[in-house]
Amino acid sequence: MSSGLPDPDASRAVLIGGASYRHLEQLPAVTANLRDLAETLCDATLWGLPERHCVQVSDPADAPSLIGPVRRAGDEATDTLLVYYAGHGLRDADSTDLYLALTGSEEYSGYTAVAYQHLRAVVRASRARRRIIILDCCFSGRAARILTMADGSLASEAAVDGAYVLTASPRDRAALAPEGETHTAFTGELLDVLRLGIPEGPELISLDALYRTLLDRLQAKNRPTPQRSQENDVGRLPLVRNRASANGAGPAGPVLDSDVKTAMVASGLRLARLLRASGRPGDALPILRLALRERGPRDRDGTFAVQLELSELLADSGQSREAIEVLEQAFHETHRTPGPEAVAVCRRLAELLQESGNHVQACEVLKHALDLVTTVSTRVEHGRQNRGSQNRGSQDRGSPGRGSQNQTPLR
Repeated sequence: MSSGLPDPDASRAVLIGGASYRHLEQLPAVTANLRDLAETLCDATLWGLPERHCVQVSDPADAPSLIGPVRRAGDEATDTLLVYYAGHGLRDADSTDLYLALTGSEEYSGYTAVAYQHLRAVVRASRARRRIIILDCCFSGRAARILTMADGSLASEAAVDGAYVLTASPRDRAALAPEGETHTAFTGELLDVLRLGIPEGPELISLDALYRTLLDRLQAKNRPTPQRSQENDVGRLPLVRNRASANGAGPAGPVLDSDVKTAMVASGLRLARLLRASGRPGDALPILRLALRERGPRDRDGTFAVQLELSELLADSGQSREAIEVLEQAFHETHRTPGPEAVAVCRRLAELLQESGNHVQACEVLKHALDLVTTVSTRVEHGRQNRGSQNRGSQDRGSPGRGSQNQTPLR
């Protein structure tokens, strides 16, 4: 991109968060972390990552739920892959390995969680030219005391070749999720820097600039300080526009008409959801309709979320026919834009059609949804096969084989 930012269309983000647990302390702030970080990354005035490229994984219950979305995003991304995890970080009783907690995880029982090395391996296998891992792990008791490596660096343990790893490295839960605050301590500061920018900073905020600012702010508040690890100077590359840049009142870099329209759609959706949550669905309806009218010509799949939200409001208010019409408009776009949002549109449309007695049409819509799932799976599999062929070709030309890679330390 001319602005130097990662290409949103060629980038992916996976935001993973564990807020609810059966055997560990609850972390309600993590829910806000995921929601607000997703909105920030998708803000067209900051980065503009399409909503379809930003996947949220809440309260994963098993390893496939946590690792699967990262693997799929890694297969699709060619520019930047960003993986964020917030939740409990655990240690096994008999090892020093780091584990990411699942809803049913138990302390000191690594077999009930997901080993970080598995996440690291999936991220390392991505073809993205830049890979970013952000770990906002909370720890308690003995787990906190034994977290630090011999060199005092969690980031060194989490390191991924050719990637940038940023860790919160908290000592205890109280420091990570202060009582009365919406977000965890680390992610709260992260969001402030991304949303408000760095005063007297450059037009674009790099990962290194982000880290230094977080370090200064968290130290000033006497809170656990972040750590970082990077390969190939990835930290010098920009991530978002700097809203506090002195080079003008507007956001740094070019803001196109399509960017403005995308921002209007995203803002309208957020406002409508807030109104709906506060018991004012009637006020949310005109905002969603306006957001649909203002969408850009290339924002077909980006407005699926708005159409789904609008259809739910209409159905809840007894306007089922109009709800079906809204989703039928979206359905016609799913042929050109397959993906998770397109499948969600099909499923919801089929439900409304079935409720209205149109069983045959509902079956046709579900059949199309199945075709969409097959199409996406085929693309992912082809990408994985192509990458495997490229890797074998590299080995034939003298690149290190699998055995030598396993012997290369990542820390």
